[in-house]
Order: sequence, then structure tokens, then C-alpha cells
Amino acid sequence: MSDINWGIIGCGDVTEKKSGPAFNKVPGSKLVAVMRRDAEKAEDYAQRHHVEKWYSDADKMMAEAGINAVYIATPPSSHLDYAVSALNKGFNVYVEKPVTRNAAEAEQMADAVKKSGLKLTVAHYRRAVPMFLHVKALLNSDVIGDVRTVQIRMWQARKPKLVADVATNWRVQPDVSGGGYFHDLAPHQLDLMLYFFGDPKLYNGFSLNQSEATPADDHVCGQILFKNKVVVNGSWCFNVAESETIDSCEIIGTKGKITFPFFGNFVTLKTGDEEKTVEFVHPEHIQQPMITKIVAYFKGEGTNPCTIEEAVTLMKIMDAFTTK
Repeated sequence: MSDINWGIIGCGDVTEKKSGPAFNKVPGSKLVAVMRRDAEKAEDYAQRHHVEKWYSDADKMMAEAGINAVYIATPPSSHLDYAVSALNKGFNVYVEKPVTRNAAEAEQMADAVKKSGLKLTVAHYRRAVPMFLHVKALLNSDVIGDVRTVQIRMWQARKPKLVADVATNWRVQPDVSGGGYFHDLAPHQLDLMLYFFGDPKLYNGFSLNQSEATPADDHVCGQILFKNKVVVNGSWCFNVAESETIDSCEIIGTKGKITFPFFGNFVTLKTGDEEKTVEFVHPEHIQQPMITKIVAYFKGEGTNPCTIEEAVTLMKIMDAFTTK
């Protein structure tokens, strides 16, 4: 395959800055068409971002636009159907996180990828962001020794500032998102655990709706034991006082500790009495490093930066943390 000509299914908020413009900034990649069910919004997006073609019907876009790859950025409830449709039509696929609402849907997507013989990558884009590559390099260098425990805390107020403020908050509608804010934010965090530490051995947890402010559970707790004996404990609560919000990951080893926020821009390394913090400036379009890797993969010039099989494992962990 030569150049990757993209069509976006669901040109909503996530595509405005995080991903959409990056498709035209990666060599060998071009954003050719966008689709949204609201035709007026699709046309507006296309005009503002200088995209040649726009549609209100995904099938029509895939049939007419002259694309060879699809980026699915709709809410999770439609990821499976759109991905299967695109694969059946011969398109390689890049799909937003969470890849689906649950592990069963993710396994159906994996089956469709295998049957098609085509390529699919999941948007766990933090795997390619320099800050998190720095964390991985520190872990690989053995600077904190053998990792013993990882503590994740994501505590936010009822309307998290980390989440886009939209008129229809589908993120707290379980039939659309798969759950609540946990399903929106935790995939980034838990995928990094898989990226850092490999295959899990066992995992369990629980969730509950403490505030009953929305249909979705707002408090989730879970733990993972990895095959390399690393233990991860996570706490997600979306109903705390504004003054008590926190986004923190502590990786503690036999020689020291690495601390960082998942949605911040610094990494602190502490060994003995020494402490050093490195600050990062994230890419203007946070998904651009990942899209660069995906373009290479789709062109046969690199490996898959995040496979559907890895996403299935992630969804099994999330199901174990939240299924009653």
C-alpha cells in the first residue's frame, strides 16, 4: 500500500485537536473524507479542517470517497458494527478507545479482523507519547529495581475536568459507553499497565453507584497480578470534592519510585535521597505519534502499535472490575 487515505467515521470532539489534523501531518497520510450522522456538523468540520469530502452516511463514504483506511471515533456502542462493516469492505481500521463496550464485543471484533486478513489498531495512543516512553525506559533501565507495587488513583468531582463537556453526556450512559467515566478514562491507564508489565495472571474488582447522580457506576476498585509478579491496585472515584481530586500513578520498586499523572506532563524519579522531575511538552496533536506508527504499519513498514488482542485483554480486566 502506498499512501494511506483516511476517512473518519464520527468527526466529533476527539477529532478536533487530538487526532483529526494529525492525519494530514504524517508523511504518506491524508485525511480525504469525514462522516457524521448530522450532515450540517459533518460539512462544518470538513470546511474548518479543509477536508475535501463529507458525508452523513458511513457506507456511502466508504463506497465513494476513494479511501483505503477508516478511523472510527464514534461512541463505543457503534465501534463493533462500524469496524466489521469497514473490514468487510476491505478497509484497514483505526478504532478509538474503549475499543468496545465489553470484552464479548471486543472478541467479536478480533474474530472479524482475523477472518478479514486486514489490519486494525486500537487508539491507546499513550504508548507512543514521549512522556510514557520515558517511563517505560526508566522501568527497562532497572533504575528503581524490581517493581513491587503500582498504585493508581483517579479521583474526580462529579463533572470531571478531564472529560469533554458535551451537551449529551453519553459517557455516563452505560448502553452507549459501556459504563461511566471509568470506561472513558481507565482504558488509557490500564493499557499502559499492560504496555509496561506484560501479560496479567489474574484480576478482580468491584464497582458501585454511590451518588446515583447518573445511571453509571461512579466508584470502581480493582487489582491486577501480572505474570512477572507486579501487583497493580487501582481506585477510580467520580464523586469527590473538587479539593480532593487526584490523578496519580506510583510505581514502587526495590530501589525507588516513579510517579506521574496520566493526564499531566511530568515524571518524577526518586531513588534514595535523590529526586528528579522531568517535564514534558505534549505533541500539539496528542495522537500524532501513534498515527505515525499506524501509517507505517498499514503500509507494511512497521509493527502494530496496539493490537485488538491486547484490547481484548484490557476489556476483560475492565469487565472484571465492573461486572456485577
